[in-house]
Amino acid sequence: MKENQTIDLLAFAAHPDDVEIACSGTMIKHKKKGYSIGIIDLTRGELGTRGTPEIRQQESNASSKVMELDIRENLDLGDGFFEYNQENLIKIITIIRKYKPQIILSNAPHDRHPDHGRASKLVADACFYSGLTKIDTNQPAHRPKVVYQYIQDYHIKPDLVVNITDVWEQKLEALMCYKSQFYSPDSNELTTPISTKDFLEFLKGRFSEFGRPIDVSYAEGFVSLRLIGTNNLFDLV
Repeated sequence: MKENQTIDLLAFAAHPDDVEIACSGTMIKHKKKGYSIGIIDLTRGELGTRGTPEIRQQESNASSKVMELDIRENLDLGDGFFEYNQENLIKIITIIRKYKPQIILSNAPHDRHPDHGRASKLVADACFYSGLTKIDTNQPAHRPKVVYQYIQDYHIKPDLVVNITDVWEQKLEALMCYKSQFYSPDSNELTTPISTKDFLEFLKGRFSEFGRPIDVSYAEGFVSLRLIGTNNLFDLV
């Protein structure tokens, strides 16, 4: 990445693989349209039942290549124990000001894993505070134009969906880079809610469900923190 290069679409994730599960298709699709994309993982996923932080890092690197990310960083805030506090807000503000994204994607506002909702609140508030000039990080203030929260385990009615049918196979390839986390008939590790073959079928059903209302095979869903507007109704067709 070039020095001072901005990232158009920046996704934050409580854990490595959150983005791959929930919104990697959207990321890949925008990369193909010429936008720069990146992921900021808040933790190393070190409390995960399967795998190790080192293995998760290797898997993250492999997935990043499949998605053709421009940047990926890990803030290592502490899986399961990161807090909503000034220190962590400043770390996220610093990242936002560093890359100056127009659009930010973040974890679901509430979900099965407690880290997801907490990460969502941290990122959403950091996006606002990042625009305040009196918060000094030795960087110019910058506020993203919009924050969309991707839908994860719990069903949440989306405010918008993105057609990912044309990048479905690439999304699956990125997801399956996390061999320690998802279904493998050769694995001897403990079974978790996301390591079963049924979970992959659940994901396929979820994205098919989101695609049906817009008459496509697969779509990813998001909720918005503000009213969605457009200058051109045909942009929404």
